[in-house]
Amino acid sequence: MSSFLYFIRQSLQGFRRHMSTSLGSVITIFLSLFIIGVFLVGGAVVDNIVKSVESEVSITAYIADGTSDSDIQQFEQYVRGIDGVASVSFTTKDEALESFRNMSSNSSIVDELDGENPLPASVNVELSDPQQVQEVADSIASNSLFQRICDEPSNPQNSLKYGQKTVERLFSVTNYIRYIGVALVVLLIFIALVFINNTIRLAILSRRKEIAIMRLVGASNGFIRGPFLMEGALDALIGSLLGVGCLELLRRFALPRLQDALTFLPIDVSGGMFGIIYVSLIVAGLIIGLIGSALAMRRYLKV
Repeated sequence: MSSFLYFIRQSLQGFRRHMSTSLGSVITIFLSLFIIGVFLVGGAVVDNIVKSVESEVSITAYIADGTSDSDIQQFEQYVRGIDGVASVSFTTKDEALESFRNMSSNSSIVDELDGENPLPASVNVELSDPQQVQEVADSIASNSLFQRICDEPSNPQNSLKYGQKTVERLFSVTNYIRYIGVALVVLLIFIALVFINNTIRLAILSRRKEIAIMRLVGASNGFIRGPFLMEGALDALIGSLLGVGCLELLRRFALPRLQDALTFLPIDVSGGMFGIIYVSLIVAGLIIGLIGSALAMRRYLKV
């Protein structure tokens, strides 16, 4: 216990003695972890949006008028057997017209049809894995039965509606965001390690005479290294707490306003998710501080 208190006193003295470099380390870790935290919150928001959009991803296969019930049932059975399909349902021509009437901003359009129903029947396919939408659509389009009963036999692909380009762009953008985020996190961690390394190096150089005396009187390697590890951990802890504090301000004041402005997007992030992010940032900060200190001691402290 006395050794631990000694480490704390020495780390505080080192922090005061090298105030400029220590503050540089604290600010660097703060900015690094804050940016990482913002990215993690943004990643949670993007995941919510992606899940919301993915839940809307489905395939509609339009069926030609006059198709027999047996052919429709046989086609539905085939679709149910495709990997990635969660459920299959059938919409009749009348149901499609009624749905159009309910969704249309001008229901008089339906009244002007004079009893005609130009909308085809359709088989609606819900997916268990939205990223398989293209594979499922290709399987349906290549099916000989569908090619015979679809409303455009000359080009079965035109009888399928699934927003291919929208889905492909969505997955492409989210993948790019993840790659950029990982690269940014690695860069920020590297910068933080460099600053911690430099701070501990200066601390070692300023205490080199004291370290030499401690060696002469037989102090253990752990006793000599302890204050430097503690100093690095202290800088990292202060920086990570500042980052967590700013993220909490962001959660309390900025995020609610963003939710009010973008009510059509599911950007709400739960308090539990923020708690996980906070703990992760504090732990990451301590790890960065300890690793940076250890690297500096390995290079500049030969004990």
